[in-house]
Amino acid sequence: MHTNSPLRVLGITGSLRAASFNTALLSAAAELLPPEMTLEIIDLADLPMFNVDTEKPFPESVAQFREKIAIADAVLISTPEYNTSISGVLKNALEWASRAPQPPFTNKPVAIMGASTGVFGTARAQIVLRQVLTHIGALVLPKPEVMVPKAQEAFDEDGKLVNETTRGFLRDLLIALAAWTRRVKE
Repeated sequence: MHTNSPLRVLGITGSLRAASFNTALLSAAAELLPPEMTLEIIDLADLPMFNVDTEKPFPESVAQFREKIAIADAVLISTPEYNTSISGVLKNALEWASRAPQPPFTNKPVAIMGASTGVFGTARAQIVLRQVLTHIGALVLPKPEVMVPKAQEAFDEDGKLVNETTRGFLRDLLIALAAWTRRVKE
């Protein structure tokens, strides 16, 4: 990676819901990216449930998912909070990624964020996610943190992030992720 080449960021949402606030948060990130970054948002719907009995040969959707992580300079994960933890779909994706012969999250810069309709704004889910990512070798950006509480008030009816304070936090996270990624890659 040359210092002048754009940083390729892979955006992963932990929600399959069509009107997901976490997918909308990634869309807001795409709007607010620093000029030296690109963002590709992927959907986890095609990943089968992890099962050791069916992992070899790896399903094609799993191979493609791992390849996208591997070629990205960094990963940005937006997680919902379900029952004080991450969603099953996100945990499933991380299971598949971690089982690769060369796990693609190893030494990969990762930033996490999340939106929830509750008052804690995914704080508990992000603790769990940080723990899982650290265990599988990811280099998780320590700060800033983006936890969007009462997401129904931060986004408009079209899913656009309209809360200016939250947009500022998100912009700061993206700037920090760019710096973190360049530092890690040196």
